[in-house]
Amino acid sequence: MTDLTQLGVKDIRDGVRSGAFTAREVAEGFNAAVAEAAVLNAFIVTTPDHALAAADKVDAARAAGAELGAMAGVPIGMKDLFATNGVQTTAASHILEGFTPRYESTVSQKLWDAGAGMLGKLNLDQFAMGSSNETSYFGNVTSPWKKAGSNAAMSPGGSSGGSSTAVAARIAPAATGTDTGGSIRQPAAFTGICGIKPTYGRCSRWGIVAFASSLDQAGPMARSVEDCAIMLGAMAGFDPKDATSLQMDVPDWEAALNADLRGKKVGIPREYRMEGTDQAILDSWEQGKAWLRDAGAEIVDVSLPHTKYALPAYYIVAPAEASSNLARYDGVRYGLRDLPDGSGLQDMYAATRAAGFGDEVKRRILIGTYVLSAGFYDAYYTQAQKVRALVARDFERAFQECDVILAPTTPTASFPLGSMNEDPLTMYLNDVFAVPASLAGLPAMSVPAMLNEHGLPLGLQLVGRPFDEQGVLNAGLAIQQRAGFTAKPEKWW
Repeated sequence: MTDLTQLGVKDIRDGVRSGAFTAREVAEGFNAAVAEAAVLNAFIVTTPDHALAAADKVDAARAAGAELGAMAGVPIGMKDLFATNGVQTTAASHILEGFTPRYESTVSQKLWDAGAGMLGKLNLDQFAMGSSNETSYFGNVTSPWKKAGSNAAMSPGGSSGGSSTAVAARIAPAATGTDTGGSIRQPAAFTGICGIKPTYGRCSRWGIVAFASSLDQAGPMARSVEDCAIMLGAMAGFDPKDATSLQMDVPDWEAALNADLRGKKVGIPREYRMEGTDQAILDSWEQGKAWLRDAGAEIVDVSLPHTKYALPAYYIVAPAEASSNLARYDGVRYGLRDLPDGSGLQDMYAATRAAGFGDEVKRRILIGTYVLSAGFYDAYYTQAQKVRALVARDFERAFQECDVILAPTTPTASFPLGSMNEDPLTMYLNDVFAVPASLAGLPAMSVPAMLNEHGLPLGLQLVGRPFDEQGVLNAGLAIQQRAGFTAKPEKWW
């Protein structure tokens, strides 16, 4: 029998349905692969029993002739930002170490209902704050990729670095991610996999540890566009427990996949030709245009004039919301409590937060608290919200001229861990192409395009109109078919 860990979501689902192999055999294979890859540090907690129990349930349902769910027999990794009933949920922070929810996030419950099982809780940047997976309290995640001729540990991207590493290393066929300013797309690009951030509100935020509530959005990370379409279908849907949830039917994205782009226009934003972007990234962008043209699309120039203000606006809005959301971690109700002898309530707050939050989280809380303070609220936060509205309006106008936008996902390929720690601003620039779509709440996807001269993956990004995940997936499929990207990291772990 073929090595089941080499299969993706669709092949596993179809194989289990046809009886080519059992869900238990799949779960056992991936559990063994997870245990073997401990050096990558992709998982904070492993849950092999959960994966096996879900698999046995699927096998029993198939034997009884019952209808199987869209994710039946597929064991996945769950980013440790999603609350999982009875399983530790930490957001990769010391302040939540040992916290075991008594409830399940809406997205994870939907996946279990669709027949998926959980291999474990995936590592991430602490509270999803980071672009390299180096801010986790539980240690760095290492990319399975290596730069040609070098043994340096590479970044898997962030914040969903555990998710991208697990999928790229073939220790999970798919994983959940969350995207606030690129945290699904950037790690997907760094590790040669697919990842889609749906329209804001498409997936419920209930039970996901909050970073920036007006930006956070869950999405799937998998090896192919088809796999992302299947998993997104299982994750999405209206949730009355989330006030920002979209009350819309979930389309059958998988069934409607179509790589024929005749009659479609693809916009190329001229403002995305930014200084400092690697030549290999620009070359892949040109190649992406050629692939989409070959699929029948017309390539048109569009303008997104407020692009240069998107990143600064994001790094005001997101930290402002983070400082508000993270105020709940005070040592009183759950998680870490640091109570120095003879101290009072305020001392406990200060000591708990000093010990529990990492440096990057503290930095963003300080920025956020500063921009929300009485003397600076209008100068920073109000201005940033105005810029956000302008960025959204730019996209609105651009989509009058095109159906989907093609851009690079990141300005560079992956970099060695530790190489950008001295300057947070350089790290923040990693999100420069991803942030505009997040500010506008648009669906956006990264699809692997090619390897650069150092043998590292490069991703192309597609951005669509609100609610048009189908258009994004179809353009992604057109690129996938033409790129023929089959590269995978050589196993060294």
